[in-house]
Amino acid sequence: MPELNIVMVEPEIPQNTGNIARTCAATGAKLHLVKPLGFDISEKAVRRAGLDYWNMVDISVYEGIEDFFEKTKGSYYYFSTKARHIHSDVNYPDGAYLLFGKETKGLPEELLIKNPDTTVRIPMIDGARSLNLSNSVAVAVYEALRQWGYPELQCSGELHRLHWD
Repeated sequence: MPELNIVMVEPEIPQNTGNIARTCAATGAKLHLVKPLGFDISEKAVRRAGLDYWNMVDISVYEGIEDFFEKTKGSYYYFSTKARHIHSDVNYPDGAYLLFGKETKGLPEELLIKNPDTTVRIPMIDGARSLNLSNSVAVAVYEALRQWGYPELQCSGELHRLHWD
């Protein structure tokens, strides 16, 4: 199965990261969290939050963005409302890293300036500030998986016949 990596750079809102972790659990994507985090991810905190799927997620935590880049290698795609390229115009390779910034500021602009060809946006109407972070991640994850033919994902369901007597 191809590998997909979701990178949260300094996430602030625990509910967003919880939703993103659930998307990773459902799709087999790996989750990378870059400190500082705006919340606690200790086993006790995760259990208290009721994140029963947390153990299904392959999670790596980094001390900062430099630590992340030192420890990873691959193709990096930076999601930002400031990008000129559309996320669905990119062909995501196996091992791709999709990077998302903190809720209040997004990714550091120096990353975007250094990587204009791999900085992408999700289209929305003029005047809309942005999508919710967890929604943006879901859009990005499923675009990459769509391109790959949804490898190892269950792509059909079954209705249970109801009796309408």
